[in-house]
This record gives sequence, C-alpha cells and structure tokens, in this order.
Amino acid sequence: MSLLWVILGFTLLVVGGEFLVRSSVALSFKFSISKMVIGMTVVSFATSAPELLVSVQAALSGSPAIAINNVVGSNIANIGLVLGVTAMVGAIAVDKSFYKLNWPVMMVFSIVLYYFLKNDNVLTAIEGSILFIGLILFLYALIKKGKKDTSVEEVDDALAVVSNFKIILWLAIGATALYFGSEWLVEGSKEIARSVGVSEAVIGVSLIAIGTSVPELAASVIAAAKQEKAISLGNLIGSNIFNIASVLGLTAIIKPITVTEPQILSHDIFWMLGFSFILIPIIFLPKRLQISRGKGFFLVFAYGVFMFLIFTRG
Repeated sequence: MSLLWVILGFTLLVVGGEFLVRSSVALSFKFSISKMVIGMTVVSFATSAPELLVSVQAALSGSPAIAINNVVGSNIANIGLVLGVTAMVGAIAVDKSFYKLNWPVMMVFSIVLYYFLKNDNVLTAIEGSILFIGLILFLYALIKKGKKDTSVEEVDDALAVVSNFKIILWLAIGATALYFGSEWLVEGSKEIARSVGVSEAVIGVSLIAIGTSVPELAASVIAAAKQEKAISLGNLIGSNIFNIASVLGLTAIIKPITVTEPQILSHDIFWMLGFSFILIPIIFLPKRLQISRGKGFFLVFAYGVFMFLIFTRG
C-alpha cells in the first residue's frame, strides 16, 4: 500500500508542476514582469508548500529533526538533484541577476539559518520572524525590480491571451495536486523508510526531502523541456530561499524548533552550504553564465555521494 501512495503522489506532483508552469508563464504576460521573477515568487511559493506542511506537522508532533532536515535536505536536493537533472535535459543559460541578487540572498539566508541554529540549538519564534520579514523585503525588492524589466522572452503566444479565470483555475489545480501528491508521497516514503529501520533525521534529509522536492523537479524539468529555462533556475533558487525563510520561519513562529540530532549541525547543513556556494564556480567555469549537461551530471554525482554518506554513516 505504501508503494501505491508513493506512485500516486509522484503522479499528482508531476500534474501540479505542469499547471504551475502554464499559469506562471501566463502571469508573466499579464503583469509584464520577467519570468525569472514569476518563477521565484508564484512557482517557488507553491512548490515550497509541501515542505511547509511537513515541517509544521513534524514540529507540532514532536519530530523537530524532520522539520529541520526536511528543509536542509530539500535545499540540497534542489541544487544537486533537481538543478542537475534539469541541466542534463538541456543546458541552462544563467541571467546576471542570478549572481547579483538571487544567489547572494540565498547564501545570506543559509548562513543566517546556520548561525541561529548553532547559537543555541534552537530556532526561536523571534528568529523565525526575522527570517520571514527578510523574505518579505526580498520579494518586495524582486517584484519592484522585475516590473522595470518589461521584456518577456518569446514563449507560447497562446498563453498571452489566457483569461484570468483560467490562470486562477490552473493555479488552483496545481496547488491542490501538489498538496495531496506531497501528502501521499511523504506518508508512503515514511512507512517504507521506517520498515527498513532508519532514524528520523535520515528520513527527513533523504526520502522526505526528495519527496517534497519532486514539485521542483517536475516544474523545472517541464519548464526546461519547453525552453523556459529562466523559470527553471528562478524556481529552484527561489524555492531554497522560501524553504529557509518561509517554511522554517513560519514553523518556528508557530513552535520553536529544537536541534535534537547533532549531525544536522555537524554534517547536513554544511552540505547545504556547500551545494549553494558551488553554484558560482559552476556558472563561471569553464563556460561563463551557463550550466551545461556536464555540470548537471557533476551536481547529480555529488548528490549521489551525499546520499551514500547519509545511509552509511553511523
């Protein structure tokens, strides 16, 4: 039965990803803002919804290790697995705004999260509020900057004349599919993981993290296959920012999150920082502003090494 829930969850997440991409492109036409901004707001928020639901539920049910490692593991999976696989589908051209604004903001949020957790082994309500306020300020700056850039790249012209009702309907279908898909996938994954006897921290950073990253994988691969590469990269970086600032921020406001598994701070979070940092040398070397298929393979390989170490450590 667990396997059935996992399969159904995957199916719904792929469907949700397709509707999110459609509505995102249509929105970029409606508001004359760049697809990168749409990817980092609408798509990122919707595809981060599974992490938010899982982390809040885990914190309230006394499983803080799952709440933290779900986000840490998802951020690692977004870069190592999702971005890697997306680049293997087709090389991704990188916009200058990536290293001028988006990447620095992701690194700041990641380092601040590490400091908050390392400081006293607790993410308090005040610290959660700081993260969430930081997200609001970032989104304000992003949207303000995006409205100045009125050029929208060549995409499916049919999406330029989609009605508001259809856009809302697509967003609703996408969000609903993501919600139920993530619930079923996570529950099925937890049952399968527990049947083989692994800890909550390992469940959180591996199977649940991969499960809640499937919306990002689906949305990004579909976007890449349709040549919507701006959405692919914007969605992933935006999702990592949302995961830290919105998912952990809101969860900590509802209930402070305690670090109960020492390997989160001694191992897992350094992998998250490493995967985030390595994006800069990857986009500049050897070919500037491009994530090629070879670089995508490297990211997937590095993610495979991370997963191997997770399941073989004491």
